[in-house]
Amino acid sequence: MSISINRRRFLQSAAIGAAALSVPSGITRALAATPLTMQAAWINDAEFCGYFAALDEGYYTDAGLDLTYLPGGPDVIPESTLIAGRADLALTTPDTTIKAIVDQGAPFKIIGAQYQKNPIGIVSLAKAPIKSPEELKGKTLAVPPVNVISVEAMLEINGIDRSEVNIVPYAYDPTPLLKGEIDASLDFTTNVPYTIEQQGEEAYSFLLYDFGYKTYNDTVVVTEETLAEKRDLLVAWMRASRQGWNANFQDPAAYPPKFADTWFKGTGRTVENEIFFNEAQQPLIENPNGIFAMDDAGIDANIETLNRIGIKASKDMFDTSLLAEI
Repeated sequence: MSISINRRRFLQSAAIGAAALSVPSGITRALAATPLTMQAAWINDAEFCGYFAALDEGYYTDAGLDLTYLPGGPDVIPESTLIAGRADLALTTPDTTIKAIVDQGAPFKIIGAQYQKNPIGIVSLAKAPIKSPEELKGKTLAVPPVNVISVEAMLEINGIDRSEVNIVPYAYDPTPLLKGEIDASLDFTTNVPYTIEQQGEEAYSFLLYDFGYKTYNDTVVVTEETLAEKRDLLVAWMRASRQGWNANFQDPAAYPPKFADTWFKGTGRTVENEIFFNEAQQPLIENPNGIFAMDDAGIDANIETLNRIGIKASKDMFDTSLLAEI
């Protein structure tokens, strides 16, 4: 099963989204600590392994937090969970969050970024690899409708006319690629290559990020009210989460088997898939300045990229002051 790129769908409204799913029983540690609720961006998979590791190791309780972790899913809009007051912080993408700030006046601040490099990219078969945007000319590329604007921006950045690439809708399934009905698809490069390998083929992929479309992913977002009222708790969460990610990446194959019957139960994917995912995402998450780091160059690159697709981002939408306190 591949991960759907439309999980980061644009925020349609600030209305209350579908009710958040519950965590596996016995996972949240309800001790004498201050409650804090986190909304994830998607279902429980290796994308969030660092948080599971932090829970498993007791890092949140050591930091004085009673953390409730809410999984996401296709019907959960993380920003709506914040607006509804069901979570104190959420993992989002900068395009959806900043679009909500600009279009709806949403009182959000981005305080950290899990993925330094967005994992979405172009996936093709190794026997007919597409290694750059230039090689998309004359090819058929399957793209989720919500991501077409991003692909068009990447093509423009690389001097390729939109008419030179045949973009068709993508149903989040690599079968058309395996059958040769398309030449490539836009997908998560951390997961879909594994799915393709299980079908007896080898995949080739490149990130949009590496060809000019430079955005973060799984940005840590809070409301301005929460930032003002729960700053110490947010710093404690970031510190404990960073510990969890650091522990997870000591051996990316170690933690996924521990969560097979808890966090990963019922996803339809194997532990081996989650190990592949966890290993593939490590270089996209780690930063010399620590997990969640956002420097001026990175923020400026996000702003420039989002402006290219008509989302008017500005520096005041990012707050790096909490990172300085970790």
